[in-house]
Amino acid sequence: MNYHVTVNGVEATQPPRPGQCLRTYLRERGCFGVKKGCDTGDCGACTVHVDGVPVHSCLYPAVRADGAAVTTVEGLAATVPGDGLHPVQQRFLDAQGFQCGFCTAGFVMTTAALDEEQLTDLPRSFKGNLCRCTGYRAIEDAVRGERHVERPAAGRGVGANLPAPAGPDVVTGAARYTFDVDVPDVLHLKLVRSPHAHARVVDIDATEALRVPGVHAVLTHADAPERLYSTARHEHSEEDPFDTRLLDDVVRHVGQRVAAVVADTEAAAEEGCRRVRVCYDVLPAVTDAAAALRPDAPRVHEHGNVADEVHGEVGDVERGLAEADAVYENTFHTARVQHAALETHGAVGWLDHEGRLIVRTSSQTPFLTRRALCEVFDLPQDAVRVLTGRVGGGFGGKQEMLVEDVVALAVLRLRRPVRLEFTRSEQFTGATTRHPFTITVRAGARRDGTLTALAVEAVSNTGAYGNHAGGVLHHSLSESISLYRCPNKKADGYAVYTNTVPAGAFRGYGLGQVSHAVESALDELARRLDLDPLALREQNVIRAGEEMVEPGGHAADLHIGSYGLQACIDVVKAARAQPTPPAPPGWLTGEGCALSMIATGPPGGHIADATATLVADGTVELAVGTAEFGNGTTTVHRQLAADALGTTPERITVRQSDTDLVGHDTGAFASAGSVVAGAAVLRAAQALAGDLVKRAAAHLDADPAACTLTPDAVVVNGHRLPLPELHTAEGDVVGHGFHSGTPRSVAFNVQWFRIAVDPDTGELVILRSVHAADAGRVLNPMQCRGQVEGGVVQALGAATSEEVVVDAAGEVTTTAFRTYHIPTFADAPRTEVHFVDTHDTIGPLGAKSMSESPFNPVAPALANALRDATGVRFTDLPLRRDRIWRRLTLGPSDPA
Repeated sequence: MNYHVTVNGVEATQPPRPGQCLRTYLRERGCFGVKKGCDTGDCGACTVHVDGVPVHSCLYPAVRADGAAVTTVEGLAATVPGDGLHPVQQRFLDAQGFQCGFCTAGFVMTTAALDEEQLTDLPRSFKGNLCRCTGYRAIEDAVRGERHVERPAAGRGVGANLPAPAGPDVVTGAARYTFDVDVPDVLHLKLVRSPHAHARVVDIDATEALRVPGVHAVLTHADAPERLYSTARHEHSEEDPFDTRLLDDVVRHVGQRVAAVVADTEAAAEEGCRRVRVCYDVLPAVTDAAAALRPDAPRVHEHGNVADEVHGEVGDVERGLAEADAVYENTFHTARVQHAALETHGAVGWLDHEGRLIVRTSSQTPFLTRRALCEVFDLPQDAVRVLTGRVGGGFGGKQEMLVEDVVALAVLRLRRPVRLEFTRSEQFTGATTRHPFTITVRAGARRDGTLTALAVEAVSNTGAYGNHAGGVLHHSLSESISLYRCPNKKADGYAVYTNTVPAGAFRGYGLGQVSHAVESALDELARRLDLDPLALREQNVIRAGEEMVEPGGHAADLHIGSYGLQACIDVVKAARAQPTPPAPPGWLTGEGCALSMIATGPPGGHIADATATLVADGTVELAVGTAEFGNGTTTVHRQLAADALGTTPERITVRQSDTDLVGHDTGAFASAGSVVAGAAVLRAAQALAGDLVKRAAAHLDADPAACTLTPDAVVVNGHRLPLPELHTAEGDVVGHGFHSGTPRSVAFNVQWFRIAVDPDTGELVILRSVHAADAGRVLNPMQCRGQVEGGVVQALGAATSEEVVVDAAGEVTTTAFRTYHIPTFADAPRTEVHFVDTHDTIGPLGAKSMSESPFNPVAPALANALRDATGVRFTDLPLRRDRIWRRLTLGPSDPA
């Protein structure tokens, strides 16, 4: 066929393949700014202009572009006069209207096509674009032309709103994510997945699959190593049960991978998957955690259905309840929630010229993934390199090895490059979720509000495999209870296997689930005592200088490095006294708050290496292992290094997320990017600064105390020794930093809502949202504010609409964004974020983590506001509109 399309001013005449969408056609021509987020037209990450009209290119047939002019984010600047950025790109840069940036090209392209009328109604204009990171406020600021980024003076980087180093690349589509590279001769891998919740694989017949033109191999459990491991990535791998095999002859959930088909094209691999014939012996299954605890329940694993358990008591809870003037007891349920990062899981692997296995992956833990690959395939560490590009969101979901192992198997077998990229549907059925919890709380207090007893029993559904089961359970029962002073505490918890999609790490790591129950119970206890719920909390919270007391003993390495909780409570007190926008006539109004405390890292250590090297032009190259996925660590690391070196962040380049760069890094999880890796970076920069001064003093025969380090030289008694000359004289000058992540501090957060509820429809509207955060010394206020806003909106999704639905047969039925509703621009309130002034004695330069903690108090604060408005205690999440209406209309007997 004759075909002609102009892409960013360049003619293309290669006709598309039958049925090919415009997105893949453009990416095959190097337009990597066109992203894949859903393939169903739901997220907008693939937005381009066709003859000036914005379209979702994943739905737009490439053949329809015949004769058209197509503009992607890479070509947007050329559509306006001048040599700079398009005005919209510049505004997104000035306001830093992104975090991970995976959605940014789509938002930029949509914004660039809006007329004046559409700009006045952004909720409607952005109904086809989703963001999982920012909470949308920064995007709105970008559209409105607000500027937030600063350019600080030398040596004053910390505390300023420095822009992300990758910002120009993000807004122009030049940032390179996992698959934004051209790997020659790459093969495509697709997975055959189980239709059964529990079955034994009797036979796999690949005969017809291998007859599909282009299919190279069908890999099964017969080709996989026998070794068991955990998909979870932790510094101490023994924290997780080794219950997973790369390809197994027993499947334990619908969607578990059974075989891998490797072919020249995705289409051939998919056809091969359809032709693989698998014979199953279907086994009894259990999909409910409570049912799985029964003695007669089917066994998910041979060793039983309890992956881990926690039991501990301080004092005597039963005596404390007997001494109470008021007791409250109830059971709460939280739902499965998907991480919904817009970049799905994926990896591409190949062998380099030395035969070394290289894996490029969307991972939060490249070093731990390398370690796991070496163990699974019996390879020495120097035979494997794992690296990431920019990662398109994680939220804990990419603290797993879900794709790298099977890609490595295919590469090692076929000696060819191989790639595997999950579809959005596979994210729901073959990745991990947040653990659904059932929590029973018993709480007692005296008439004056003093707590006498607090008991929590939690059952978490870890799904088919125990990745993160123990860690999430232990953490969920830690700070949520330790936050309050109470002489009698008890915790009992079970992480239970079921034949459902596995759960894993998710922002908050279990605290949000248990905090929902504890904070709701304290609210009800205050009401029974006719006390202000905030005052009851204030009376019982842990104080500065006190030890954390958990059921069973003290958290030995957990300390209050700085105490900002009272200041956070004071912020909410002030907010409650201020006027709030009025509710619509006839609507019910109420307010609610909740508190949370979180450790600034995981127990048992979190290791980070970093190096700072003076290079020939006098600038500094920083090497660090942690990954950047919107957490902002790259920016903060440059700020910390700039302060230590007395230079500007622009003179520091960062290399990261590559196992060839530094000795080790546990990974970008547990809020450790700033606190642990940041401490290593600070020490590396301080070591380099000291060495530069020492060497300059020796070179000029001067006292080091008389030397001053400037951005481009060492000044000694009025003489300037330019850094390039020092590099020439001394060769590479390297500072090294290491941090082990212990002891740990804690961060505090308080969330408050004022809401309105329509009793006739169940619609809930947030009239005001206030969040107070104790982040220690805030290294980058603009960036930290974005983390809080994003955490609040993501938590609102879990609180109001998000639920991975699993039917009685164990099959996930919510497999697309149109059925799994993450918050849109129209759903997100503008949260007032307040940072209280503290300086942590443990974190680098007084900083504490703030990427996970804002999530945790949101759901209970909203549930408490709903209770205040309606008089009804809703115990189950999410607080969907239909559930609210049914409960208000039909009463508590309604099963919803």
